[in-house]
Amino acid sequence: MRTLVSLLILFSFLSTSGQKTIYKKYDSEALNDTREISIYLPKSYDKDSISNFPLAIILDGHKLFDLYVGTSNYYSYQDNAPEQIVIGINMKDTRTKDAGYDIITSELTTDSKKFYRFIRDELVPFMEATYKTSPFLTIVGEGLTANFITHFLQEKYSIFNAYLCLNPSLSEDINTQIDSYKLRNLSSKDNTFYFYLAGNPYASSKKIAKIKNFGDFMKSTEIANFNVVFDKFSNSPSSSSVTGEGLSRAFAKVFEIYSGITADEYNEKIKNLSPPDAISYLEIKYLDIEFLFGANIGIRKQDVFAIEDIILDKEDGDYLDDFGKMILKLFPTSEMGNYYLGKYYESGNDFKSALEQYRLGFGKMDPRDPNADLFYQNVERLLNNRN
Repeated sequence: MRTLVSLLILFSFLSTSGQKTIYKKYDSEALNDTREISIYLPKSYDKDSISNFPLAIILDGHKLFDLYVGTSNYYSYQDNAPEQIVIGINMKDTRTKDAGYDIITSELTTDSKKFYRFIRDELVPFMEATYKTSPFLTIVGEGLTANFITHFLQEKYSIFNAYLCLNPSLSEDINTQIDSYKLRNLSSKDNTFYFYLAGNPYASSKKIAKIKNFGDFMKSTEIANFNVVFDKFSNSPSSSSVTGEGLSRAFAKVFEIYSGITADEYNEKIKNLSPPDAISYLEIKYLDIEFLFGANIGIRKQDVFAIEDIILDKEDGDYLDDFGKMILKLFPTSEMGNYYLGKYYESGNDFKSALEQYRLGFGKMDPRDPNADLFYQNVERLLNNRN
């Protein structure tokens, strides 16, 4: 994990120096003041006129912005998360004012309520109107600002899909407040929500206990569509490393649907499906990716072949036809679609059609491909049978 954190720091320097970051002052009516913001546009933003990008709002942007951008670029480079538009709010001199709460009532102060409206009514609409954002929004806070972002859970229609609370400095009545927000309404939404909580083993014993109590409370909610992850980081090498590790762990969970099919996903969700259900699962997974993240990436070839055994082994290969046609549609230059159609026709004793498909597939292959001779054995087998 220490190596990963070092990589994230490196990516943060590469990101902010090599990509497009806009620095500006935002004049806020809600605050009757200005705030310095940093807006990061991902590498393919200007090149891609079609795609939309998830939006992440980073509180404490003066210290978390670069780290979040680095984490985002690292995960998108690995194809484990979509590219994101990131906006950081510099709170170096206004943190307590903007994110504070009443120590008696645990409610936001008059000033922090203004900051809340600034984010909800000004900053989010501004970003959505100005940039190509997808419906998936993330908000990130650490310490005092981590407590602050939990108040957005009170909205009837949740503004954010993902809440990343890093080492929060929690109010006394946080559990009671959350309980009053009617989170169960989220289960009726056609959407997905994540609440990520990172503890800090180097905090005071009182703070550790409070975060644990809050984490246990959040995990006990068990609400459909509302995914809660609580990481304690008991083996973290230092207090400062918890933030980087927390962001990395949060990305792995929040964007798990974006990643290619993992062994865990296959074993838990796909392995026992019928062939038509496995094909449907794959199609729905990528429709969800496009809807949530605005990324029309097309079905990955490795994900198609992840369900290959189900198609071949179940129901006597009756769905080889559908599988082959799907591959031809997705990857028309690949020989594999023709291969599966050939197997389908051959299993039904339609040797003429099978031979045609095998020949078409072989014609797409580079003669230098080490698998070309092996593929041609299908053609030879049918020619020999015909003779």
